[in-house]
Formats: sequence, C-alpha cells, structure tokens
Amino acid sequence: MLNIGIIIGSTREGRVGPQVASWIQTQGIDSSLNLSLVDLKEFELPLLGTGEPKNFATFQATIKALDGFIFVTPEYNHSIPASLKNAIDYLRDEWANKVAGIVSYGGLGGARATEHLRGILGELQVADVRTHVAFLMNVDFKNWSEFAPQDYHKANVTNLFKQVKAWGEALKTLRS
Repeated sequence: MLNIGIIIGSTREGRVGPQVASWIQTQGIDSSLNLSLVDLKEFELPLLGTGEPKNFATFQATIKALDGFIFVTPEYNHSIPASLKNAIDYLRDEWANKVAGIVSYGGLGGARATEHLRGILGELQVADVRTHVAFLMNVDFKNWSEFAPQDYHKANVTNLFKQVKAWGEALKTLRS
C-alpha cells in the first residue's frame, strides 16, 4: 500500500484547489493507493524565517509519512503559489526519494507553474512523473470558479495514477 498525499497548493481565499483535489481523489480507484488530501491552508505555515510555525511538527510528520504526492497547483504569475513554495522550503529530507504527480490549472492550464514545480522537486530528489493533468480555467470551470472537468481528462488522470504507483513502488525500496 502506497500512501499518496494530494497536496492543495493554494491557500488563497476563493481558491478552487479543494474542488480539483477532491475530484482527483475520487478518480483514484486503485486499492493499492491510499489517497489523502493535504490542505496547506490547515497548517498555517508563516513565511519561512518570519515566525515559529505552530503546526510544524504535524506538517513534518504528515509529509514524512507519505510515499508520494500529487501536487494540485494553480498558476500564479507564471509560477506556483508562494504558499506551495513556502511549504516545500520548510522541509528537505521528508520529500526525498518519493514520487510526485502534478495537476495544475490556470489560463494556460497551469503549464508554467508545472515547469517551475518540476525544477524545484528535482532539487529535492523528488521524481516527478511524465503525465501532467492540466485544467483550463475557461474550459474546465463554470464561471471560472466551479470545477466541471471535461471527460477527456479521466484517461490522463488514470495514466498519472499508474505512473505514480509504479514510481512510488520503485522509490519505496530506496527508503527501506
């Protein structure tokens, strides 16, 4: 059994990340994957170096217990949200030798955020899988706020889960 955290990268008010992450979780029908939502907003991590995070130990234990991740990220200003980068920077070893899938959304499907996130994850020895699920704000959301994904995404999500499972099982051997 692999424990995979679906990380909601945005903490902004009015965010749509929880809708996307919940839908992704419902698509994971493989019983060998234990999928859990990890909402960064719940940890209330202050900007790194500006104060003592009251929920740091819980955040650290949550990430350490996972075998891999599916990052759900919007694209903010051609990159990932500051909340996601900040959360990633709080830890190092807890991320290493694990697998990651990326699900993004934005005007261009969050493609630029995905490319930035891949570089960051590589530095932390996180193996990101090739399949990337990208949702367009003007196609996969009603009124830019209500998640309504097109059916064609389901095949891509299935491939994402297959790759996360394969790489997750392989990388687990490095950590045992």
